[in-house]
Amino acid sequence: MPRAGTVVILAAGQGTRMKSRAPKVLHAMCGRPMIGYVLDQARALEPERIVLVVGQGADEVEAAVRDAGDAEGVVFVRQEEQLGTGHAVQVCLPELRESAGPVVVLYGDMPLLTEESLTALCEAQARAGASLLTATPERPRGFGRIVRAEEGAVRAIVEEKDASPEELALREVNLGVYCFDKDALLSALPRLSNDNAQSEYYITDLIAILIEDGVQPEAVVLEDEREAIGINTLGHLAEARAAIQERILERHLAAGVHIEDPATTYIDHGVAIGAGTKILPCTVIRAGVEIGSGCEVGPFTHLRVGTVLDDGAEVGNFTEAKKARVGSGTKAKHLTYLGDVTIGRKTNIGAGTIVANYDGKLKHKTVIGDNAFVGSGTVLIAPVRVGDGALTGGGAVVTRNSEIPAGEAWVGVPAKPLARRKNAEDEK
Repeated sequence: MPRAGTVVILAAGQGTRMKSRAPKVLHAMCGRPMIGYVLDQARALEPERIVLVVGQGADEVEAAVRDAGDAEGVVFVRQEEQLGTGHAVQVCLPELRESAGPVVVLYGDMPLLTEESLTALCEAQARAGASLLTATPERPRGFGRIVRAEEGAVRAIVEEKDASPEELALREVNLGVYCFDKDALLSALPRLSNDNAQSEYYITDLIAILIEDGVQPEAVVLEDEREAIGINTLGHLAEARAAIQERILERHLAAGVHIEDPATTYIDHGVAIGAGTKILPCTVIRAGVEIGSGCEVGPFTHLRVGTVLDDGAEVGNFTEAKKARVGSGTKAKHLTYLGDVTIGRKTNIGAGTIVANYDGKLKHKTVIGDNAFVGSGTVLIAPVRVGDGALTGGGAVVTRNSEIPAGEAWVGVPAKPLARRKNAEDEK
């Protein structure tokens, strides 16, 4: 696979149509900021460096990338004034001069491009000196049109607002994703002009400059137009999230995870699920969850960050778990909340159990041992410890700081040890 010298990611835009205070590239998709997917695209090309151009909410974007562990090999460059896409590349000139090899330009709001498409883009640049991605979508929605000569060569890119009726009828559109020879790019960038209605420097003008210089860019047409989704509104975000979700589900299915109804199953990025696990309908599994092999999850289950299901664990109808470790063979099948709890092996969590982890100010930990039996309707007010083989009766309320010894049965409100019945020998 061709190796890019530098990948430039343009992520400085304001995203005003999102109607949100958050920077556009930080909007979440399947438990991950949008920019994370684009950084994955860049790394797939094995570049020497990644230059991330930030502007609107620059501090937030930089912090989010670092907090997510995605900052390795990334150089942050600030575009203080947003004077167009061409200007965004111009502010990278010091970094580009220090690099070797081709320069790929990506966008922080295009999370669906695949490694295969970007590889084809780089291969085309190696042949032609410059390349660009195009598509033929059903709805062009603002993309510039590709004008080709009779022999098929790219002749020009016409922005939608400047296009004639004949040009608007063209189906092939420019996606703004390019791969340039570094020296040709360095020569062309200073020659960009802002002599237009918007007084901005457009990256599309680089194509015209390169053609004038005798370089004939090659257009790579995407086979799947969904890769071309650029996110400018919350509607676009929802559309792209659905496509990302489909890819995530397909990867789990290919790895041996039985997802009974993908249409009602939501699994975030980065979730680990072992082969042979069954995911039933209407289940939501958030980022930061690990599920072993041979488990059963759902229906109507919500697993949140920090939850771990060991092999063979089962959580079911209307069960929610957060920072919960559920041991091998343990079952929590009905109407249960498991918060900040560690549960041992082969324990039964009865219907309606609540692990009440929050006291209004702090969250506390509960530990339940192996082979325990938590009766239906039990409330465990953390912190609580339930020993191996211990039992709570239906409707028991185990108050904070209680410790149920191994093998004991506690019942009542508040729960107390169940008195052991005297047998005949005891009465003698």
